[in-house]
Amino acid sequence: MTQKDITFVADFLTEHFNEAPELYNRKGKYFNVERVGQYLKDEDDDLVSPPNTEGNQWFNFLKNSTHLKESPLLFPYYPEKSLHFVKRQMERVIDQCLQKPADVIGKSVHQAVCMPLYKTSESEDSTPQLFKLPFLWNDKTSNIHYVLFTILENSISKIHILRRHTDTSRSVSNGILSVEFGNFLNNSISDSSDSRCYSCLDAHFYDDETVTVVLKESVEQEGKERVLAQLPLS
Repeated sequence: MTQKDITFVADFLTEHFNEAPELYNRKGKYFNVERVGQYLKDEDDDLVSPPNTEGNQWFNFLKNSTHLKESPLLFPYYPEKSLHFVKRQMERVIDQCLQKPADVIGKSVHQAVCMPLYKTSESEDSTPQLFKLPFLWNDKTSNIHYVLFTILENSISKIHILRRHTDTSRSVSNGILSVEFGNFLNNSISDSSDSRCYSCLDAHFYDDETVTVVLKESVEQEGKERVLAQLPLS
């Protein structure tokens, strides 16, 4: 250690660990603790060295404001408590605020329609994930809600589009349909359907009328072709 390091440690001990006779009546509190560490203790005891708020502009502003002083919108300040105590108090208030909306929203949700998409084995073995790429899109102009997804077991070259009216009492035609890419990119009749088959890597709505898809060549070979395509919903 250099002399500078020793001086730094000595100054730290001198400043924070002086004897504090006013604390002698508190069990185990005979010295001033380091002023930052006391805020991080996970306990409900009062701080040994609470901060001095005298001259604080925010506290003076609140003190002189008739409306803000008693406002329920301001989180109360606990100058004698650690950050852990304040964190628990804030979590309790936030949980209380969110409970009512959660109850109301939960009671308002109900099943509008049931569409079986695929069947899985009833064995106890872990079932593989078959539902992939779920992407949601809400067309606010026509009040239609879309879901894009693929089903791995069904066909990796298909993308499924489910649409429902946001008003559950109304229905739309072709509630669910599939688009199969297959070998539609073949350039000539000599291309075999097996060698130029495409599957969907990803799909998102570009806007209310267009879907963007990323396709890849399904054959296992180096330099598999990737295609970025935009499909009009019409």
